[in-house]
Order: sequence, then C-alpha cells, then structure tokens
Amino acid sequence: MHRRQFIIGLPLALSACAAPEVWAPDDLVSRAIYREQGATYLTLYTMKNNGSGNGAHTALLINASQRVLFDPAGSFEQAQMPERNDVLFGVTPALEAYYVSYHARVTYHVLGQTVQVSPEVAETALQLALTNGPVPQAHCARATSAMLRQLPGFEGFKHTWDPNRISEDFARLPGATARTYRETDADDKSIAAAQIDAALTADQ
Repeated sequence: MHRRQFIIGLPLALSACAAPEVWAPDDLVSRAIYREQGATYLTLYTMKNNGSGNGAHTALLINASQRVLFDPAGSFEQAQMPERNDVLFGVTPALEAYYVSYHARVTYHVLGQTVQVSPEVAETALQLALTNGPVPQAHCARATSAMLRQLPGFEGFKHTWDPNRISEDFARLPGATARTYRETDADDKSIAAAQIDAALTADQ
C-alpha cells in the first residue's frame, strides 16, 4: 500500500475500531457509589461456552474505595449501575448477582475467581479501570489482561485475546478461590435483561 493511500484511509480505520464513549452524569454516579467494608479484592468473571469450554467474555469486579465492575465491551446495561466507558458503578452484591445471572444460561456458565489484594493494589486497579477508556468489541480479554499486568503481583500475566488464559493465570495466584455459576435460562440474553429489569423495578 502506498503511503498516501494509508494516510487517507487511516481515520476511517481508526473510527471502525473505536468504541463509543459512554459517560454517565456526575449526579448519577455519585448517587450510585457503593462501598463494601472489609477486605479489598478482585473477582475475575469468565463466561464459558458449555459445549466447547471456550471463553466468550471476561470482566473484573474491583472492591477498592468503591465497588465497580470493569466490563470491557460488555452488553449488560442497568440503570442502577451507571456506566462510564465500560466501568459500571454501584455494584452491590445483589446487582453483581444479577450481572452473573444475565450471562449464565443454557449455553454458557460463568466462572468467578476471587483473590484478596492490598488496598493499594485494589485502588490501582480501580484507577486503571477508570482511565482505560472504552474498549472495542472482542477486545475484552486484551483490555483486562493489559490492566492486570500493571498490578503488583500480577506481572506474570500474559497479554492475551483469550479469556481462558487470563483465568488460568488468575488460578495460579496465591489464595485464589473459584465458584461456577450455572443456569438453564434461554440463550436469548434479552429475556434475562427484561426479567432483571422487572425484578429491580418491583423492589423499588
């Protein structure tokens, strides 16, 4: 390709790869902030195909000075968890459970792996998530592994496109625990989303 052609095509190529900006207003974020007392920790969520075992999506729950979910290129939307560029705020345990339930269905299960970290490491993870920016589709594992590699104690993680590889690295962390979530809901996630909205509306 000639250099002239490359320069002309570059903005279009970049725009095709860019993810849309999402930026919830300050008042919504400040009202939603949830803080959990006790240990600081990270929970890696990996969505796995029940048939092949392949990882389909990865996300990272961060319990630091506040509890957020880094859900790069994720499809989960919930008004009670306002979003800023793939960071969901106000992640109470109940809303976390709804997030997991949204992804667990007849064709996929969810693996949750948790490791306690120091408050400093948790806060670093939080800041990295907040400043990461929106993640393009299919880049969830790349973004998550790149973030984890910057944390003390996680330097050995591979920068990867494969959610399962992150899960394997996470499993080798000292003290890491794991839990598998399975449901038999229909494969259509829009049904689960509607049920979650109805349940949350009923609770208000």
